[in-house]
Amino acid sequence: MGKKERFYADVMAAHPEVTGSCNIVTVRLPSGEKFHFIVDCGLFQEREHEEYNKNLMFNPLNIDFCLVTHAHVDHIGRFPLMVKKGYRKSIYATEDTRKVMFSALDDSAKVIRETARRRNEKPLYVDADVDETMRLVIGCSFGKWVHVRNNVDVAFFNNGHLFGASMILVKISYPGENDINLLFTGDYNNKNVFLDIAPLPDWVYGIPVTIIQEATYGDMNSSEIERCFVDNVVKKTKGGGIIVVPVFSLGRMQEILYLFKILQDRGKISSEIPIYVDGKLGIKYTIMCKNGEFQIKDEMKEFLPENVIFVDKSTRIDVINDKRSKIIITTSGMGSYGPAQLYIPTYITNKNALIHFTGYTAEGTLGRTLKDAPFGEVVKIGGVFYKKAADVEYTNEFSAHAKADEMIEFLKQFTHLNLVLVNHGEVDTKEAFAKRILNEVNARNVGVLGRQYFFRINPYGLVDSKATKFL
Repeated sequence: MGKKERFYADVMAAHPEVTGSCNIVTVRLPSGEKFHFIVDCGLFQEREHEEYNKNLMFNPLNIDFCLVTHAHVDHIGRFPLMVKKGYRKSIYATEDTRKVMFSALDDSAKVIRETARRRNEKPLYVDADVDETMRLVIGCSFGKWVHVRNNVDVAFFNNGHLFGASMILVKISYPGENDINLLFTGDYNNKNVFLDIAPLPDWVYGIPVTIIQEATYGDMNSSEIERCFVDNVVKKTKGGGIIVVPVFSLGRMQEILYLFKILQDRGKISSEIPIYVDGKLGIKYTIMCKNGEFQIKDEMKEFLPENVIFVDKSTRIDVINDKRSKIIITTSGMGSYGPAQLYIPTYITNKNALIHFTGYTAEGTLGRTLKDAPFGEVVKIGGVFYKKAADVEYTNEFSAHAKADEMIEFLKQFTHLNLVLVNHGEVDTKEAFAKRILNEVNARNVGVLGRQYFFRINPYGLVDSKATKFL
């Protein structure tokens, strides 16, 4: 083995597409020592990949440390499974991510427990595994080096995707060798209405680096976004209709509430229309946001519209029985979990209802099923058949992911871009974005991450790519 190959990092992804995010890195030092770490360990939400939730592609006892980009369950939802299988080392995340991880994982455990009960299976993990996971989480500040083990330092940088979300730079060093720098973008966005997003420090743009770049919307430019939500909502409210807005608990719920405040302020919708907010976790995050527990802009702390009513189990039936025009903001964002499972079947047959999804809906979720079903078609929800009479709309205008042109501009800022590994996207989207990078960005090499290949990287870039046993 040549000198350069005595020091390398092997990078692969345990997730074939969007959800279940988990990047696995094996490092070999010139001394011969090897160690392993992972970036994220999320739950799979696509139906075709659901079986992957039951097993890990690695032995948790062999993992030296874990890094977390942000607190969405498709990025953190299997950490308790790692702990259940014996992992007891550190999990590093930003301080704001650490604040919400317990609530997110506690909610995940409840969903897992209920799903397992219906299927007559053992749950993936239980509450005690969540508690033990949180004892391992170390909160970190943005922009400061953290020494996670011999030869490895990491730094978390601002990311507009979500409260607490980060890009993570991993610096692997060894005396007498140039560093191996890996930058994991996580779910990346360059803007957020609630947050001040600082650019990366100039020195980061100048280092030789391999970037593991998400590509959820790698086949779409920002100019292609169709902004339809406001028009659809205003039209339906003027007609005295009922609106159901499925949202993600953290980030999306708060953004949609702020938008309704703007619409009220501008006279687009009446403040007399009740805005019901349902979803225990989303309400908790909303209160945390209002109480200033996240690092948000001062001017965004009063983001709630008038006539907001928080809903719980005891009042949910009253909301449904109220036949007046109303707005219901409810979890989950893809419609398959949470109170959305009650509201969607209730209103899918109502011609005067609008069900408006506000984010990505994975294959196999209720949101994707309703999105793909033509008006008037019979759809199956929870074993019951319904005729789709309500208006069902979808928009990506609130997406917390940058679009292809924005990601290309991000990549162009790096002056020594050794390698880009395209990550976190549907298969065709990742391949399309990889080709675009090759044509538009001055990157020495471009690859596509998945379960099929791992990429060997040294301080100078790509050494090789090899097939895995996980095809």
